[in-house]
Amino acid sequence: MAATISPAASGAPAPKTNRIGLQVLDYRGGKTTLCAGCGHNAISERIIDAFYEMGISPERVMKLSGIGCSSKSPAYFLNRSHSFNSVHGRMPSVATGALLANRTMMGLAVSGDGDTASIGFGQFGHLMRRNLPLIYIVENNGVYGLTKGQFSATADVGSRLKTGVINDLPPIDICIMAVELGATFVGRSFSGDKKQLLAMLKAAMSHKGTVVLDVISPCVTFNDHEGSTKSYKYMQAHEEAIGEVGFVPHFEDISVDYDPGTTYDVEMHDGSHLRLRKLHESYNPVDRIAAVTALMEANQKGEVLTGLFYIDTKKPDFTTLLNMVPEPLATLPQERTRPGQKVLEEVMETLR
Repeated sequence: MAATISPAASGAPAPKTNRIGLQVLDYRGGKTTLCAGCGHNAISERIIDAFYEMGISPERVMKLSGIGCSSKSPAYFLNRSHSFNSVHGRMPSVATGALLANRTMMGLAVSGDGDTASIGFGQFGHLMRRNLPLIYIVENNGVYGLTKGQFSATADVGSRLKTGVINDLPPIDICIMAVELGATFVGRSFSGDKKQLLAMLKAAMSHKGTVVLDVISPCVTFNDHEGSTKSYKYMQAHEEAIGEVGFVPHFEDISVDYDPGTTYDVEMHDGSHLRLRKLHESYNPVDRIAAVTALMEANQKGEVLTGLFYIDTKKPDFTTLLNMVPEPLATLPQERTRPGQKVLEEVMETLR
């Protein structure tokens, strides 16, 4: 029988693991089939980093998506997680049913600007008002990549396609809609900003409610040219950060080392701390009106505002409002799910 040589005995360093003993390889997925340089691949990498650093078991995560280039990307991370690729624009309904059936799971939804702001806009709106505990990532490139690059509903007025066509229609701002309709954690980032996006993803994992992260993710094939407002070059020239996002997980030592008046400290549901160092000095991340105002003013200036715009850690999530039991519904015994004869008689009596 061949002897097994441990890494220590062979002189090789032991693989680096996180707080639950997993390697970063345990959080990866299949090889991407997206275009080289696609912003979606960068987002997938940040998702892998965030789950690894937070020490969340992949088996505790359910990945949900719709249709589009963005909705293919869950295949490229967390391959040990539960996955469901739904019908175009209908992912919020699937997510709602799945998370109500098993509230012990963490929901991670990946969508696109077409899947969210066009065919799925109605479902997106109702998802926001329910405050379902779900991380909803919009990989926003302003075009329909799978159908050869037509403008999506998030394309800015005056932006130009590679074919020379100019967009005349006003865009839907996903973050404004999310704040207005009831989401409790709303932010925007850029796929090329590794530090900001990673911090926001880790904070999102500690939030109990609907998280919307609108991530500008340039399409290198159809929307990364001069005249596009969703290109790498345009984002680098027009990105305006509302603040620096820092995050301290609950399992790390938390010390208060920020300057009062310049940094906003938010305690998350699990005891983690979100630190927002203000770049816009008067900005208040718990003020819904301030969030919408800042976004609208930035749109008028042609700036792409990034950062965490709004957070509310007090609003109850949908499972709490419905008084859901903590156990997965499929595990409940019949006596807890089927009304007894006496209960049925009482119900029938009220209908007489």
